[in-house]
Amino acid sequence: MRQVVEATDFNYRDERFADLQLLRYQLTGFENLTPKQKELVYYLSKATLYGRDITFDQFGKYNLRIRKMMEVVFTDRNVSHDTDEFRALEVYLKRIWFSNGIYHHYGSEKMMPGFSEDYLRQQLQKVDACRLPLRPGETLDGLCDELFPVMFDPQVLPKRVNKADGADLIQTSACHFYEGVSQAEAEAFYDRMKKHEPTDTPPSFGLNSTLVKEDGEVREVFWSANGRYANAIRHIVYWLRKAAGVAENEQQRKVIELLISYYESGDLQTFNQYCIEWLQEHDSAIDFINGFIEVYGDPLGLKGSWEGLVEYIDESATQRTRTISSNAQWFEDHSPVDPRFRKPVVKGVSANVICAAMLGGDEYPSTAIGINLPNADWIRAEYGSKSITISNITDAYNKAAHGNGFREEFVIDQAALDLINKYGDVCDNLHTDLHECLGHGSGRLLPGVDPDALKAYGNTIEEARADLFGLYYIADPKLVELGLTPDLDAFKSQYYTYMMNGLMTQLIRITPGNQIEEAHMRNRALIAHWCLENGDAVRMVQRDGKTYVEIVDYDGLRQLFARLLAEVQRIKSEGDFEAARLLVERYAVQVDAALHQEVLERYGRLNLAPYKGFINPMMLPVYDQNGQMADVQLYYGESYAHQMLRYSTEYGTLI
Repeated sequence: MRQVVEATDFNYRDERFADLQLLRYQLTGFENLTPKQKELVYYLSKATLYGRDITFDQFGKYNLRIRKMMEVVFTDRNVSHDTDEFRALEVYLKRIWFSNGIYHHYGSEKMMPGFSEDYLRQQLQKVDACRLPLRPGETLDGLCDELFPVMFDPQVLPKRVNKADGADLIQTSACHFYEGVSQAEAEAFYDRMKKHEPTDTPPSFGLNSTLVKEDGEVREVFWSANGRYANAIRHIVYWLRKAAGVAENEQQRKVIELLISYYESGDLQTFNQYCIEWLQEHDSAIDFINGFIEVYGDPLGLKGSWEGLVEYIDESATQRTRTISSNAQWFEDHSPVDPRFRKPVVKGVSANVICAAMLGGDEYPSTAIGINLPNADWIRAEYGSKSITISNITDAYNKAAHGNGFREEFVIDQAALDLINKYGDVCDNLHTDLHECLGHGSGRLLPGVDPDALKAYGNTIEEARADLFGLYYIADPKLVELGLTPDLDAFKSQYYTYMMNGLMTQLIRITPGNQIEEAHMRNRALIAHWCLENGDAVRMVQRDGKTYVEIVDYDGLRQLFARLLAEVQRIKSEGDFEAARLLVERYAVQVDAALHQEVLERYGRLNLAPYKGFINPMMLPVYDQNGQMADVQLYYGESYAHQMLRYSTEYGTLI
């Protein structure tokens, strides 16, 4: 039997397989919430978990059927568990759970099974066919004929998101946002829509729909309680209604009811109203994200992947972000970008440090450590934005990394290592705050510039803009004055780890022979390689047969960040697609094969997992004698496999 993990004795190295490590996050301070607040968290958490199947389907047309088929084999008593091929099947299924499908959650390449087609077919013949995801009239052979090429043939739908320059990004991507359309047809469709619906409050065109081509006509199929994903969305709406009934105040209730209305109608103008009202809600301890939000999973950067997050404020840590947000105008006014691209008046910037209470969809099992929303540029300009930094997730990452030997292997010398050990955690959190709270909220588009003008390069440019803003300001004496950094040397720890990551250590996440694809990795590579090539502040050196990053001029590096920030903001503000393309393709995509091999070998000797994710706590409602919820107990001992199988059973709405 597995050892039960109690809340007071966390095991941060709980499970490992393939390139993944599963951690647990603790709901610090949850016991201090009132019974009604806990009830609200519980209902919002149920709404978060019911979106899981949507994300699976969005990430690949065949994901849900493959997951179901593999779970049946994994749990069937007629299948022997004591073979190497079954153990390989178990790893494959766990990777599918982690990535919400058969494509790697970070690199987006198809994950190849470590067992044979013949083995899987033989096991499928042993199980009860009634449990398999067979369509009416479909045979087992038919199921295998459809799914096996998708699973086993490396040439069939090989990437979830392809961003290769010059390719048809839709037809070469396996994500399930488009059916039967080309990139040119999709871009033309949304260009016509924008021209036909000019408005000062534009919707996020395409955010909540599948674009399909039927009988020669291109049209949208909306995701709503009466459209695609209806069964999942109706369950989400049910629990949102329960949450509205125990809302902390009228504004929070209004926000939840607007979200319900949006889910029921699919109307993106209603979504705009929801975002605006959500920005006005500041008086609650509990907040949440629930819906079709981030567009990284779409090669065109239009379609929102479903995600959910339930959160409550970490009051003590939030003092840091409130200091930042209260000085937002100062940071905007002193930004090294062209004054034409600055906001004359910064509106509605708010930031909190929060504890995550439940993760779902594209935020689970792998999650962000910071979030800034909403994404619509016009709403940011007019109403502001909300930023969060997730303290209990960051804490779990830090505890897992403590003493693992990574820094000692890749940091150039003891002086740099001492800086990182002294200031690293503080500056990592601060850079995240600056990135989310001010970076994404800074700057403005020039009048008439299409927010989607940068197309497939938009996500990388936006992440680079936010990172550069944080990197530039983390070295500013203003942060010492505000009490955010302890002294004028602290920023150096962030500069070193950032450059080391962008130039070297993030390569541990790349398969040999592949280019850099993921937007955040491209952003870091772009910044680091641009600075390496365009100045003398940083260089790559060899010591004892190993490659290291050496920063010889920290102040000079800050000026390089300033120059690049000015150019990236210009590209964003002017919608300069060609400049974005050239910048990304030159600095952010290519991988030095020899350096890559060296980094992989050095990292491999540390026996670490490059990717980490989380097992959610189990929430157990406690009812009084009148049937009213009186408390919510937390259980942290559920295993990864048990949680995933339970979620497939309890929250499986689309298969």
